[in-house]
Amino acid sequence: MLKKPGGFGAQGGQMRVTRLYTGTDGRSHFEELDIPLAPAAYGRESSLVPAQGMIFRENPEGVWADFHNAPRRQFVITISGLAELECGDGSRRRFGRGDILLVDDTTGQGHITREIQGPREIIFIPLPRELDVSAWQVKASG
Repeated sequence: MLKKPGGFGAQGGQMRVTRLYTGTDGRSHFEELDIPLAPAAYGRESSLVPAQGMIFRENPEGVWADFHNAPRRQFVITISGLAELECGDGSRRRFGRGDILLVDDTTGQGHITREIQGPREIIFIPLPRELDVSAWQVKASG
């Protein structure tokens, strides 16, 4: 979600995204990414991220999908409702209104999705496979 203006600093800021990816162990894992934002005419914005259309979807409460892979690399933006995703390592996270998820686990064991509160309205934004997100990596401090 977009950080409050006071948290940006003079030169820019970032928008936090959770990435779900397949590790070298063949399991899905979570990591946090910060998309850099720079001053713009109205607020702050990222550079252009190429996309391949949009899909609007509504999932009813109570639906769940056992281990599955993402059908493609895509952003998943929750408009309303709440879902819980579980990785093969047992870690779980909940995603609600305004949360942005980058699903990148198109191979391996995949993840479980549980619709906790619904209906959950979501937008899928398919991304090109070659999109380089390495500049979005959260740098370890210390």
